[in-house]
Amino acid sequence: MYGEIEGCGYEVIDPAFNECFVGHARVERLWSGARWAEGPAWFAAGRYLVWSDIPNNRMMRWDETSAQVSEFRSPSRFSNGNTVDRYGRLLSCEHLTRRVTRTEFDGSITVLADRWEGKRLNSPNDLVVKSDGSIWFTDPSYGILSDYEGEQAIPEIPCQVYRISPEGELSCVASDFVMPNGLAFSPDESLLYIADTGASHDPDGPRHIRAMKLSDCGTQLHDAGILAECSNGMFDGFRVDTGGRIWTSAADGVHCLNPDGQLIGKIHIPEWVANVTFGGAKLNRLFICGTTSLYSSYLTVTGCTPG
Repeated sequence: MYGEIEGCGYEVIDPAFNECFVGHARVERLWSGARWAEGPAWFAAGRYLVWSDIPNNRMMRWDETSAQVSEFRSPSRFSNGNTVDRYGRLLSCEHLTRRVTRTEFDGSITVLADRWEGKRLNSPNDLVVKSDGSIWFTDPSYGILSDYEGEQAIPEIPCQVYRISPEGELSCVASDFVMPNGLAFSPDESLLYIADTGASHDPDGPRHIRAMKLSDCGTQLHDAGILAECSNGMFDGFRVDTGGRIWTSAADGVHCLNPDGQLIGKIHIPEWVANVTFGGAKLNRLFICGTTSLYSSYLTVTGCTPG
C-alpha cells in the first residue's frame, strides 16, 4: 500500500507552498476499503488514528507502530466527525442518534448534546475543541436526508453551529449557514473558520469557508466574511497549521490556503477528499480521508493541535 501512487502529488500554485514540503515527499495510501471515509482523529499517547466509515456504520483504527488497520467501533451509530479533547478523550458526531458524544477512559459513552430548545438536533457533522475546553460543532441535515449515512427524518430545527461550554451548557453561535460543515480555529483562536457546503444540494448554494471573529469573551461569533471559495468541488473538513495555513478537503485532494484565504498549493488525491487531520510525534504528518481510502504525507509544517 506504500509508495508513489498514480494521481497523487504536490502542485505548487504560489512559491510559498514550497516551504510546506520537501522535494522528495510522497503521498502514501495507508488503507483502502471504505465507502465514505471521514472524521480522522489522532491519539498521540497510543500512536493511532481513528476515523469514520459512515455508510458502513463503523469506525476504523490505524496503528502507527504496526501499520495495521482494524475496526475500532461497529456499529458506530453512523459517526461522522471526530476529534480529541484536552484530556485525550474521543469526541464524536453521531448521525443515527443525532448527538455529540464523548468516549470516557473506561469506554462508556457520555452524551454532550442531542437537543436544542427541546427539539432533536439534525445530524452533528464536525467538531473542534477550544483551549478553554469548550466544544464547537456544526449541525447540517446530511444524516437525516436518507438512510445512507443515518436515518431519514424530517428536520426539527434549522442547520446551525453550536458551542458546548466547559460546564456543559449548549448555545447556538451561528444560524445563517445553509449547510455548516467543517470548522477549525486560527492559531490564536481569534477566528473560527466554518465551511458551508450548501452547494451539495443546490448548484447555486455556497461552497466556501467563512471566517467568524470571536467576541472578547470568546463565546460568541461575528461574521468576518468569506475567506475562500472552493475551486473544485466543495470544502468539507479541514485543519490549520501553526503558521495559520488552512489544509482543507476538496474534490481533487487537499487545498492549502494561506491565512488570507489564497490558494497556494494542492496535494492531489485520486478521489474526493472529505477530511484531514495532523498527527504523528511532531504533528507534521497530514492524514487524509479520501472517499474509499486513508492517505498520509509528511510536511515541514505542524498542526496547531492533535486530533
